Amino acid sequence: MSINSRNKSLSFIIIVSLLVSAIILGLWSSLTNPVPWILIVALALMPLLRQKHIEQIKWSDDYSIGIEYIDQDHKKLLHLLNQFSIAYDYAQCEEFEREALEELVSYTKYHFKREEKLMADYDYPGLAEHQEEHQAMIDKVEEYAHIYNEQGHDSLKQVTNLITFWLINHINESDKEYSRYLQKLGADEFDNN
Repeated sequence: MSINSRNKSLSFIIIVSLLVSAIILGLWSSLTNPVPWILIVALALMPLLRQKHIEQIKWSDDYSIGIEYIDQDHKKLLHLLNQFSIAYDYAQCEEFEREALEELVSYTKYHFKREEKLMADYDYPGLAEHQEEHQAMIDKVEEYAHIYNEQGHDSLKQVTNLITFWLINHINESDKEYSRYLQKLGADEFDNN
């Protein structure tokens, strides 16, 4: 965990502790004093204020490729990416960061296999290129995972940025391309094998 992240977390804990102390002292002196009540509201808003600093990717119908179970996979990948971002931004526990990264990598590999099977089942002519894109992404993420093992927390922002950029572009370009191909074949429903 970086010194900057530790300082942010420590500052947050100190502010919350000071607010709690001020509330207790204020309520102890008088229940009618408005200051502790205002501080209670401020304390209640602290998680919301901290949450605003975390940029989360929201699913958009623009990302849909028209294949329900693949869209569900993509939604899950965005969810896991958001969890990973939270692990990075809160910088509270190396174990949480590591688990979030491992789950994201694991599910990405699972999704790639499902997508590649679908393309193979329908003889998609761009399958080899798509597999190369998938493998290049896995190689890059595993490279960052290795860097994380050596450098720790500070390397994670690069992983978040890379995966976010790659995933959105991959869905909007390569995945929509094979989806159009399958739709041209007249396939109305796709098996979730």
